[in-house]
Parts: sequence; structure tokens; C-alpha cells
Amino acid sequence: MQITYINNDGSGFADKIEIVEGTTIEQLFSQRVSYGKPQDYLIRVNRQPTTADYVLQPGDRVSITPTKIEGASPDACFSDRKGIVWEPGNGSTVCI
Repeated sequence: MQITYINNDGSGFADKIEIVEGTTIEQLFSQRVSYGKPQDYLIRVNRQPTTADYVLQPGDRVSITPTKIEGASPDACFSDRKGIVWEPGNGSTVCI
């Protein structure tokens, strides 16, 4: 069975992948993101939040996006790389 899989933790590109019929979203997560914890990711099927026991269907679109980015800090903009800093006006700082 074929689904579309977007791993936003990696390159972010969508891939058509083959999975075994009856695979749950929890099983797919374990296979594809073996180093992570589900609570640290936004997991969606067909752009909608899903449950761990959802059984994937042919043609489903799955995206797994991290909600926490390790190593990111407000001081990251001020390293020797001298990145561009944008302050959108809401008190936050964005490194570009």
C-alpha cells in the first residue's frame, strides 16, 4: 500500500512510501522516527490531527513535524555567523 510521507525533521520533502496494510500511525512513527518521542511532534494525516491507533489508508498524506528544535536559543543569532535578526514587533526575535 502506498502513502505520501513528509518528514519535516529531515529534508521536508514528500516521498511516496510503501507500507504494510493495517499499519497504524504509531507504528509508522516508530519506524520512521525511531529516535524521537511522539509528544515532541505534530503528527497529521491528511492535514488533520490524528490518534496513535489510526490505521493508515491507501493515498493518506502523513506529516511529522517536530515541535521542539534542540539547540535553538535566543543567543544563536549572535554567534560568529552574524545572521540577520528580525524583530517582528511582538517582542520576539527571529534569526534569518
